[in-house]
Amino acid sequence: MIIRLKLLHSKYIALTIWPFIFVKEHWHKTNKILVNHEKIHLKQQIELLWVPFFIWYFTEFIFRFFQYKNWDKAYRAISFEREAYAQEKNYDYLENRKLWAFLSYLKKKYD
Repeated sequence: MIIRLKLLHSKYIALTIWPFIFVKEHWHKTNKILVNHEKIHLKQQIELLWVPFFIWYFTEFIFRFFQYKNWDKAYRAISFEREAYAQEKNYDYLENRKLWAFLSYLKKKYD
């Protein structure tokens, strides 16, 4: 379910908290790439369950922030985000995605 939530931080246009996708503006609901990106996060959250997903997400963000000393680079280096960004234009991805696919993005070097 996609819900408009104008209260999102100005840097972000969407946030996924299973089972919802929150978008900043109404027209974001029709952005296929954005919605696919967020659906990948839904799948990740289902795999790990909600609380462990966010613990992992924020722990990895903190690790990446100390690694890169840059907020945006740390965010983009999180394995969950790397998978979602890499596959957001692949609209068949979720049909063929392997279980725990985000783990392969932990191993790949991030530039």
